[in-house]
Amino acid sequence: MDKGARLGVDVGTVRIGVAASDPDGLMAFPVATVQRGDGDADAIAAIARERAAVCVFVGLPKKLSGSEGTSADDARGFAARLAELTSAPVRLIDERFSTATASQAMRSAGRTAKRQRHVIDQAAAVVILENALDIDKNGNLDMVTIEVPRKGNDD
Repeated sequence: MDKGARLGVDVGTVRIGVAASDPDGLMAFPVATVQRGDGDADAIAAIARERAAVCVFVGLPKKLSGSEGTSADDARGFAARLAELTSAPVRLIDERFSTATASQAMRSAGRTAKRQRHVIDQAAAVVILENALDIDKNGNLDMVTIEVPRKGNDD
């Protein structure tokens, strides 16, 4: 992948967590929490432009069985809206356990559930992005993630 920041996005029903990488795609760190609602995709697209993102990874919440439910439908819809607003490719990536992994890490660091609430979405976005960076390093990005097509594009 080209040199440049990558974004990780954890789409929740109330908040959206955003993480970014360094330009070499080596480390992921929390960036922002965006409230769900009007302008949410615009806000994420603005972050992508501001950071000159070369790719945006949106977490796809699958069930343990691997099937998709309403949360996955919501993430797919959000990713499609985002793809129309940014020139960076938007890719869906399986995010099973990202919030649980982030929550466990925060508990281990001494943060109570109440103190996690406002940053857990960012921490989950970091987990999503770290997973994507690892997949990219192994050369498996096209096999493990799904690029979101833009309207009028035959991809």
